[in-house]
Amino acid sequence: MAEITLAALVVALIVLFRVLRRLVLLERDFRDPSAVLGPVLEQKHREMLKDLHEGLTQQGDRLGRNLADSSERLSTKIDHRLDQIAGKVDERLEEGFKKTNETFVSVMQRLATIDEAQKKIESLTGSVVSLQELLGDKRSRGAFGEVQLETLVRNVLPNAAFELQYTLSNGTRVDCALRLPPPTGLVPVDAKFPLENYHRMFSREISDPERAGAQRQFKADVRRHVDDIARKYIIPGETSDGAVMFVPAEAVFAEIHAYHQEVVEYAIGKRVWIVSPTTLMAVLNTARAVLKDVETRRHIHVIKDELAKLGLDFQRFDERMKKLADHIRQAHEDAQDVQVSSRKISQRFEQIEAAEIEEKPAANVVRLDRERD
Repeated sequence: MAEITLAALVVALIVLFRVLRRLVLLERDFRDPSAVLGPVLEQKHREMLKDLHEGLTQQGDRLGRNLADSSERLSTKIDHRLDQIAGKVDERLEEGFKKTNETFVSVMQRLATIDEAQKKIESLTGSVVSLQELLGDKRSRGAFGEVQLETLVRNVLPNAAFELQYTLSNGTRVDCALRLPPPTGLVPVDAKFPLENYHRMFSREISDPERAGAQRQFKADVRRHVDDIARKYIIPGETSDGAVMFVPAEAVFAEIHAYHQEVVEYAIGKRVWIVSPTTLMAVLNTARAVLKDVETRRHIHVIKDELAKLGLDFQRFDERMKKLADHIRQAHEDAQDVQVSSRKISQRFEQIEAAEIEEKPAANVVRLDRERD
């Protein structure tokens, strides 16, 4: 609107400029005429100037009012627009503060979770360190393996199927002896295992040649331990033809089977079976199934006798059930006969009652006739 007003003002100034120019030209043309036309032209010139002045004044007033109205409307629109912008900015700022606050709260919760996890990791690290210290000592390592072996065996097998710290005829004491049915017999289980060179294999403080040497020494330790088990615990005529070497760590068992297959084959050749906690659990479950099957076969005649007795009982039950069915059928027929008799009696009572009702009026009439007589 302000641009339209400004354009109108420019147009008016251009028109005024052209009129003034025309008047100047007229004045120059009429300078030389006679004195008679001078006053008339001057009068007309003054009137035209007066009219022009009044027109310009009116036009200026009109333009001023239009400009003032346009300025006021523009100011109102600008204020309204600024209010809208301010409201939107406030909303955006409020949403931003809210999201920032939520993000901050979430970050604080996650930091708290991370702190808790860090504490657990520190506690786990301490436990791992203590476990490494425990497994570092040979005597403590043996006790740890024995406790783990005892827990697994007690959770799977009955007490009569095993014996802990069993002494053999040659004077050696095995950590656990499994009592399995023939032809397997007594199966010795050893829970001690050499771990010194295994830890050196994964130590960060040694060089590659030293690590290779530790690996060779680890394989030699396993072979030596297999030889000791085969020599001490496999006794012909007393134990089974094989023994079990229990490795109390799944990682060590995986290392042996993954990278030292020749050691596994050597142990198989010596009739020594290397097991971990997981594989020992499978072995014990198999042994429990075998014991259960043997116990079932041992009592098979008892089961047959009981089944025969159960068959006789069922035969008697079937005969008595047939007699009961006959009694129920006879009782049903008797009930039907009783129901027929009951229905006939009810009909008879109904006939008797109907006859009494019909005879009463005749009796009254006779009585009245007698009274009249």
